[in-house]
Amino acid sequence: MNKIDQILLKNEVIFADGATGTNLFEKGLETGYPPELWNVEHPKQIKSVHCEFIKAGSDMILTNSFGGTSFRLKLHQSENRVAELNSTAAQLARQAADEADKPVIVAGSVGPTGELFSPLGALNHEMAVAAFKEQCMALQEGGVDTIWIETMSSIEEFQSALEAALMTGLPVCATMTFDTSARSMMGVKPEQFAKIAYSSDLSCYGANCGVGPAELIHSISHFDGYTEGKLIIAKSNCGIPTYDNGQIRYKGTPELMADYAVLARDLGVKIIGGCCGTSPIHIKAMAQAVQNRPKEAFTQERADHLLGLAREGVNLKNNSQETATGRTRPKRRRN
Repeated sequence: MNKIDQILLKNEVIFADGATGTNLFEKGLETGYPPELWNVEHPKQIKSVHCEFIKAGSDMILTNSFGGTSFRLKLHQSENRVAELNSTAAQLARQAADEADKPVIVAGSVGPTGELFSPLGALNHEMAVAAFKEQCMALQEGGVDTIWIETMSSIEEFQSALEAALMTGLPVCATMTFDTSARSMMGVKPEQFAKIAYSSDLSCYGANCGVGPAELIHSISHFDGYTEGKLIIAKSNCGIPTYDNGQIRYKGTPELMADYAVLARDLGVKIIGGCCGTSPIHIKAMAQAVQNRPKEAFTQERADHLLGLAREGVNLKNNSQETATGRTRPKRRRN
């Protein structure tokens, strides 16, 4: 029995952590600088983020390795440091987890390569598998409990990452990112991903990042029919980002994220966390809400009411991608 199953024997849900990048910005990481280099340059800061999330209530922490493939590191002339940076990321998270006063799962974060598959780009299956394998093996060597594939937008890249991750023999979790029209950047619908994920060797799957809690919950609701016997993940952005005094800030309050966490639980989600903008304060509010609020029947109407979908100006029924101001929301890198 793996650690995920062990914790779920005692807990109703597993709380994952929040945003790595956003919280590192608060500690001095500059925009555009690769967070993965901080694993060796500022290890105490990386470990402190993990510890802060554990203290707030996280049962699972993700390694600081989202951009850890050779493709992403090549942008910073560090493509030859894949093993070093990923193994160190895993070791730092492992240290934080092992020092906790409760069981904590260390998940090895594996993000997209940033490349397009042929015929749109130069990437092919073999190249992608090789890059993901190099990263996953380093994360395993560093001591992760599971491989966590996240923020995928194409089926081809997801399948390449999954093939590589399964080579480690560890449990594998995976998430895709969907926008306001319930599509990934490459046009994949939630039900399409769910059908493929359901028939794979994944331990759990779901959605992360995206526009905000309302849209993520809506996307996961389309998994219906492909959830029995599988663990579902929800790891939403903390509301909508705004640019304020030279900094990106997220509109999601602890109360909003608490409502989202309760709705996710009521929808049957078993791993709940946050993505861009989510701090330990948000995770604490989410954990307390799930613990203290009784279960209710999930309905889309209840979700819309609690998460303020109408106030954000999103018309999911008509697949609108416009905000209340009429501007289409841009795609973002996970923070």
